[in-house]
Amino acid sequence: MRLTGDTKIQDLLTIHPFLEDFLPAYNPRLGMLKNPVARATVGRLATLRNAAGIAGVELGVLLEAIAAEIGRRTGARPESDEAGAVTGPPHEQRVAALKGIIEDLHRGGDVETARRRFAEAVGDVEPSEIAAMEEEMIRGGLPVSEIQRLCDVHVGALRQALDQHAELTAPAGHPVSTYLAGNRIIARLADELGMIARELQSEPGPADGFARATRVIEQLGGFQNHYQRKENQLFPLLERHGMTGPPRVMWGVHDEIRAQLKAVRETVNRRDAGAFSALAPKLGRALVEMIYKEEKILLPMAMQTLSEGEWAEIRRGEDEMGYVLAQPAAPWPGGLTILAASGPTSPSGPLELTTGRLSLEQVNLILTNLPLDLSFVDESDTVRYYSEGRERIFPRAPGVIGRKVQNCHPPDSVHVVNQILESFRAGTKDVAEFWIGLQGRFVHIRYFAIRDRGGAYRGCLEVSQDVTGIRALEGERRLLAWENEPRGRG
Repeated sequence: MRLTGDTKIQDLLTIHPFLEDFLPAYNPRLGMLKNPVARATVGRLATLRNAAGIAGVELGVLLEAIAAEIGRRTGARPESDEAGAVTGPPHEQRVAALKGIIEDLHRGGDVETARRRFAEAVGDVEPSEIAAMEEEMIRGGLPVSEIQRLCDVHVGALRQALDQHAELTAPAGHPVSTYLAGNRIIARLADELGMIARELQSEPGPADGFARATRVIEQLGGFQNHYQRKENQLFPLLERHGMTGPPRVMWGVHDEIRAQLKAVRETVNRRDAGAFSALAPKLGRALVEMIYKEEKILLPMAMQTLSEGEWAEIRRGEDEMGYVLAQPAAPWPGGLTILAASGPTSPSGPLELTTGRLSLEQVNLILTNLPLDLSFVDESDTVRYYSEGRERIFPRAPGVIGRKVQNCHPPDSVHVVNQILESFRAGTKDVAEFWIGLQGRFVHIRYFAIRDRGGAYRGCLEVSQDVTGIRALEGERRLLAWENEPRGRG
């Protein structure tokens, strides 16, 4: 077998299965090849040139290492294509070239010129290289909001290369398969929204136009769930691997799309056909563009990066968070096997508390039955706990544990979070309090500084409560009236 930059990884592993162990040992960034799910999807399509980009090594160096290992193990060293080995620059050079092209775009450069420069300097592009470019630009001082503002521009400059990548696939029940299924629903609804907008521009518009628009907008609310699952499950795990920039940029775009949906809903509520016909197509395009960014950049990058155990961690939280239009997820044996072996361990005896003794089971029962959402962030701003009550107000998933709290909030509100935590840390404040309307409910949110007996700051407790019913109380109800009340929490 002749080794070239275009050699498919799956073909290589089929002929020389021992390379499955060699490649991750040679470069830990290729550890994804140990993941059978990633190998069956990304590995089936990726080439050795792609692998060199992921590993951050020159293609010629990788080809030489593989040829040497095959020769050592089989006694027959394959030929390598030296011309192929120099067709693309090393990973660091590609990222630097990509960064320079995008920086010129951000300074107002022409997109077509950027495309030509890209083809000459970089050629193909890996999702991991786009992520690395965004990370470097943020570390270099470019605000996340600026990258977010021109996100479509720089993705547009890379579109021709990204379009060459094969369609992403994943086994049924895998979280990526669930994301892809959700995207098909969102794309269909976006198309329907555009069609209604065109019909409402005609004279006279269809009699049922606004009724249909209302139905589509209600169903499009499902993308909120789709985005929340990314924000609370996928992003935290990417952050563990040092990928903080792309999730922050994408979260900011999520919030822009949420604002667009709100504006379109308002045009329907006031039956303003002109405003609806102007805003709805823009919303539809934004939704479809987000699907493209997910399927060409975010999800392939995640498939290259996350282990099967991490995907199982994501799968574990999916049922609690729900799905777009509440579609069920199929079983995924890979995740179920891992989850069956996981679970909390109990201490040998009761926990000695300040005013009593409780078992771990009793502590969990108390915390999960409080009519509150609780989250605890330690003194290093790391999320350590959240409660799993019967009626959740805000979505949470296991991936949030160990995440920096700043990454749990939209980019445009992080500065307020930091102000609150700094005031707690400095001792100038002990409480921060907010209240909002949320889907017909009135929610009270409080942050409390947690200090030890010596007054040292030990963290922040967030307490969220649906107080809609409490606000409506009048008069009084005494204890003796309880027996006539229906069963439930009121």
